[in-house]
This record gives sequence, structure tokens and C-alpha cells, in this order.
Amino acid sequence: MQAFILKVQVLTLICLIIFAGFKFVKKPEAQAEPLPQKITIPYTSLSSKVQKEMICLAENIYFEARNEPIEGMYGVAFVTMNRVHSQLFPDTICGVVKQKTKVERIGNKRVVCQFSWYCERKPKYISQNRLLTKDTNEVYNEILQLAIFFYVNYERMKDPTHGALFYHADYVNPRWRNVTKTVQIGRHIFYQSKGQSNELTS
Repeated sequence: MQAFILKVQVLTLICLIIFAGFKFVKKPEAQAEPLPQKITIPYTSLSSKVQKEMICLAENIYFEARNEPIEGMYGVAFVTMNRVHSQLFPDTICGVVKQKTKVERIGNKRVVCQFSWYCERKPKYISQNRLLTKDTNEVYNEILQLAIFFYVNYERMKDPTHGALFYHADYVNPRWRNVTKTVQIGRHIFYQSKGQSNELTS
């Protein structure tokens, strides 16, 4: 009996020695693809032409989405830029932001702004008289920096609107046609065009 116990102990000791000799190497975890490096450029480093475009973009974000979450601000920025790259709209940021269209309904013709704030007296007055500056308005200053960051990193960023060209606040019902809802961000509901028409009437 004692011999048997001794044999078991010897075998156990041999197994422990063998087990201890193995080197366990932890399998490296899969690494996520590195995100593209994002670029930051000071406003003063931009050309005068691009500075004007950035003012238009920043004002559009400010008047349309300054009370929205950051993703909502980027949503407005993406809609603006998506329109720049669409054949349905002007090919500059300022052209898109300040675009007006003629709408006829039951014999009544009127001019509407694609972004409603530009047809409203107070915001338009503020814009035309450059009353918003990075030195006098902290919120606008932050939005201007966001606009510049967006502009230089646009192609590296994921579009939260999924290519939307249109949006409206969730408390209105414009009865738009030829569009498909993509997402709601904050108080804004975003839409893609079905490619049939760029005229949205409310």
C-alpha cells in the first residue's frame, strides 16, 4: 500500500514538473483598424475664399442647430456638404446656405429659403452685418471651430444622416414628397432624396 502511494506521489510530481515546463503565450487580441488621423487647422490659416465658406457653414449650424447635440450639429453640416456634392443644388457652401427657390401653389408664387433662417429678418440681419464673430460670441466661436474641423475632415468622417439632403424639426409636418427618412437626431428628422425632384414644399 505504501509503495502504491509512493508511486502515485512520484507520478504527480513528474506531471507537475512537465506542466510547469510549458510556456503559455497569450494570443494577441485582434486590433481594430486605426481611425484616419483627423486634422485641425486654425481659421487664420485658411484662404479668404475658404474663410467665407466657413462663415456660411458656421452660421448655418448656429441658426439651425445651436441647441442640438454635437451629432445634430454635424448632421446639419453633412446635409449642407451633401448638397454641395449633389447636382440638385449649388456647388458651394454659401450657395447652398443662401439658396432660394420659387414655389407656386394654386396660382400663388412665393420665394422660400432652403434653410428657413436665411429668410427670417433677425438672423439674416445678423448674418449680413457680421454680428456673429469668434471674439464676441462663445457659442458661435465653438461652432466655427466645429465647422472648420468638419470641413477639413469631411471625407474621413462617418455621415450620421446617411447621405441626407433634407431635414425638418420634429414638431412640424411639411408633407414632403419624393424623400425617404433616414434617421432622427435630436429634434431633426433627416431624409434622402428619391432622385425625382429637389423641390420640397410645405
